[in-house]
Amino acid sequence: MISIENFQIERKRPEGGKPLVIRGEVFLPDAPQATIVILHGFKGFAHFAHFPYLARKAADAGIRAVTFDFSGSGIGPDRENFTALEEFQTNTFRQELADVEQVISESVRRGWITRERGYGLMGHSRGGGVAILRTARDPRVKALATWNAVSTTVRWSAEARDDWRRRGYVDIENARTKQMMRLGTALLDEVESLSSTELDIAAAAARIRVPWLIVHGEADETVPVAEGQQLRDLSRSVSTFWKVEGGNHGFGGKHPLTEVPPLLDMVVRGTVNFFADNLGVSAPRRSSEAV
Repeated sequence: MISIENFQIERKRPEGGKPLVIRGEVFLPDAPQATIVILHGFKGFAHFAHFPYLARKAADAGIRAVTFDFSGSGIGPDRENFTALEEFQTNTFRQELADVEQVISESVRRGWITRERGYGLMGHSRGGGVAILRTARDPRVKALATWNAVSTTVRWSAEARDDWRRRGYVDIENARTKQMMRLGTALLDEVESLSSTELDIAAAAARIRVPWLIVHGEADETVPVAEGQQLRDLSRSVSTFWKVEGGNHGFGGKHPLTEVPPLLDMVVRGTVNFFADNLGVSAPRRSSEAV
């Protein structure tokens, strides 16, 4: 039997003002043998399409799964709608890394993560990039899985960045909701700090020394498969590269996930099997699908 426990973390903003809020939940099997933490991507959220399905399948296999909305995701208290666009506007990679630190600290406090067992980390798209940066600096991460992860924080052309700087913002359309989601210049400042090794995803990938499953859709329309191949080339000694033929950015999953596409189910089961193998889970209920 699986239970779900909600949590909320408030942390101070460096510049002051109302606190940043991180909302999440943990999927708890009866006798958890390991823990994974799941990171959503840009314009994503913890309840989006495939994340709850992945968390539940992990729990089915005896793995505790912690999911949460980044404080700057733009998702409001209902956990479903982008009603906190002012938070999205000021979000940055460093803020997301700080959010992960808070979630890990809370997980340790609640006993979901122990120093002896560590934890697994999974990230999708931009969340994959954040997961890579975190893994390179946290020895408690014992296994890493990324889906369609970015290999660089620089996602805009020089011309687009110049226009962004001139206007003081850039509007990003959410293709699903059709909302225009504004980004201020805080993220741009990070993107243009190319000398900052703190946010160098490629350099972090080269430092990873734990088992890493790199999953990338061959037909990803958002993050080219070449980025996944670059991450593989940087981490050949520890990584397994799984190019999913016909896979797009969400492996066919749509929100709400009323039906699970076979491709998404295959990726989820392969990912759960990977964590079970590398986090010491005994006799997991495995999928017949192999990576």
